[in-house]
Amino acid sequence: MNKPSIFAIPALSLAALATLAACSSKTDLNNENISAGMNTYLAKRGDLCLAKNVWPIDVTQKDVDTGGRNAIQMPVLEKLGLTKSSVATVTATEDGVSAEIKVRRYELTDEGKKYYLDKEMRSVKSDGDIKFQKGDFCAAKLSLDKVVGWEDSKTDNGSKMVAVSYTYKIDPAPWTKDADIQKVFPMVDKVVRGAGTMQLKESFKLTGDGWVAVDL
Repeated sequence: MNKPSIFAIPALSLAALATLAACSSKTDLNNENISAGMNTYLAKRGDLCLAKNVWPIDVTQKDVDTGGRNAIQMPVLEKLGLTKSSVATVTATEDGVSAEIKVRRYELTDEGKKYYLDKEMRSVKSDGDIKFQKGDFCAAKLSLDKVVGWEDSKTDNGSKMVAVSYTYKIDPAPWTKDADIQKVFPMVDKVVRGAGTMQLKESFKLTGDGWVAVDL
């Protein structure tokens, strides 16, 4: 009588594992699938930008007097060699009256152009609508550190959704270390310093291709 081969059991075990692996689906709600979706999202939307889409940027005396953000921020970018300024004349209309005024016009230098991404940018307005803009001046690129967890979110047209919490890695521009930059762009500084610890959130919906960020 032949004895059963001792090698049959491991072979059957491997076959069973392969069958179980084949049953796994990209639509399952698990860390692997959510992480894959998050990597895709951050590859496309992980740029940390300054909402300076259209150049050149003109700063009026009124902007200076009222402490407008461009009046505060643009001189710091110029100090670092990212922008250059000149005096220009433009036509401004106020209360139905048009007049020519002098402005300080800022343009990107060759160095500054390295940080301008010429691609479609999306942002969510206060009313929830999506705003599309072409290009932006950016300070850093985020990538996934780890998925912390998720919770059920609202249902959108019958699609299952989850709100994903995650931490991130960051590749910041060298000029983000400048003390004046950190002062006039405090949110950029906060995000840069929060790499690996600060938790961000992104909503994902279930599709036939797996878990996809709502913002894509």
